[in-house]
Amino acid sequence: MDKQPRSRSTTRGFSRVITHMQTRIRTASESRGFAVSRLLTHWEEIVGPNIAAIARPVNISYGRGGMGATLTLLTTGANAPILEMQKEQVREKVNQCYGYSAISRIKVTQTAPTGFAEGQVSFEYKAKAEKAPPPPEVMEKARQVADGVGNENLRLALETLAANVLNKHKA
Repeated sequence: MDKQPRSRSTTRGFSRVITHMQTRIRTASESRGFAVSRLLTHWEEIVGPNIAAIARPVNISYGRGGMGATLTLLTTGANAPILEMQKEQVREKVNQCYGYSAISRIKVTQTAPTGFAEGQVSFEYKAKAEKAPPPPEVMEKARQVADGVGNENLRLALETLAANVLNKHKA
């Protein structure tokens, strides 16, 4: 009998995490009405970074007829009016994800409708734009203030502090 050599696995016993998590992700997303979990996992790609920074999909509820679902979005109080004005664009983008007109209505809420922990909103906001550096005359005065300090790190910290104080009083 001719024995064929065993094929060697290139993974060496390891497997991708997604293969183990797919069923759990699908079960969790389907329990909230998300037939397509891509909406949850690729939210920022679907609606864009501006909307994704202020809102998260929470639930999809289906009407009695089965067509024309309602997507519930979670947002903070200050962002609710902004999101309210962009509901139609969000609906179009979400329907593109599904490939058909699955969502007919979008509901904006400021709390989770079902009471789970994600209702405590914490969206990542983009960092504020960096301040312009202080004018050269302020930096020169700050260098003069910290000039006599021997430790380099301490001198730089004092220069920064002096520049901030001088720049604040100048404004």
